[in-house]
Amino acid sequence: MSTPSTTTPDVTGPAAHRAVRYAKVTIGYNVVEGIIAISAGTVAGAVSLIGFGIDSSIEVAAATVVLVRLLAEIKGGEPDEAKERRALKFIAITFFALAAYVTVEGVRDLVSGERPDTSVVGIALTGLSIVIMPWLARAKRKAGLEMNSRLVVADAAETRLCAWLSVSTFVGLVAFALLGWTWIDPVAGFVIAGFAIMEGKEAWEGELVCDDDCEDDDHATKADSSCSDGRK
Repeated sequence: MSTPSTTTPDVTGPAAHRAVRYAKVTIGYNVVEGIIAISAGTVAGAVSLIGFGIDSSIEVAAATVVLVRLLAEIKGGEPDEAKERRALKFIAITFFALAAYVTVEGVRDLVSGERPDTSVVGIALTGLSIVIMPWLARAKRKAGLEMNSRLVVADAAETRLCAWLSVSTFVGLVAFALLGWTWIDPVAGFVIAGFAIMEGKEAWEGELVCDDDCEDDDHATKADSSCSDGRK
């Protein structure tokens, strides 16, 4: 399959309705994931797991923005761009706050040598997310390509990023459980901070619902326009 073009997405077919269901699943799963991760992380004193849970909560907000836009397209209405921009700015700020939190807490734990407890719940949760998130990302991308929607394809990219975050957190929790390295949890937190900064930057610049494909398509459109002008 090729990447979506700049033509109007097909919001009348079954792929569009699948995309809506996938967005709702993303929101529902991340709500549960966030609650469990923050609770388990607080009990174990695991900075990376708390950060992972906070990121899940932010993903809920981001996925909601995407879902609202998708539903508006399906219903034939126009989304409120001003409200969406403000929502994206708020999401960006929360990402930056998350990055600051896990960085400060990680440095504090490294300096003090504080030892978190092993979190079996956290390991099970992130292990489950490693299975679910990649599948969900592929399903979203397939639906987005079928309906020719850059919006849905970009949402799939966000889910894929969440999958990588699950991997980094899972590796950190397992490594600590097996090897007892006290520094592995803060380092995993720093990785989460890096992801949060990248996502926050995209949200602040209004790129949450667009990805590199959009830029490529814009260049292609400009090139086609230039060619057309040259033939006149």
